[in-house]
Amino acid sequence: YINKLNEEGKHVLMIGDGLNDAGALSSSHVGISIADDIYQFTPASDAILESKKFNKLVEFISFSSTSLIIVKISFIISIIYNFVGLAFAIQGLLSPIIAAILMPLSSVTVVSFVTLTTRFTGKRKFKS
Repeated sequence: YINKLNEEGKHVLMIGDGLNDAGALSSSHVGISIADDIYQFTPASDAILESKKFNKLVEFISFSSTSLIIVKISFIISIIYNFVGLAFAIQGLLSPIIAAILMPLSSVTVVSFVTLTTRFTGKRKFKS
């Protein structure tokens, strides 16, 4: 059934236990396994949801949209950072040593932004 939906161009989210439905979970666009012990279980799925948190599934899906926005903002920050650095480099105002220092700093900046923003929005959204 999932293959039929995929052929029709529909986006498929499959929720299962990850044991007898591993093929369906992996062939869907997004596969979510429900498990009692999420640390002892590695199914063929994109995500593992603790069974006690199943009632928050809609909130988790909504949070994934928020996370996607955060990732897009981080790409924009990275592009702006690189264009500003390129502008200084073209004008000869950026020495190679400063560029060598700023390059890893840009990675740290973007990773820090994504980590802190995702953590902050996650804590705000899932207060309980």
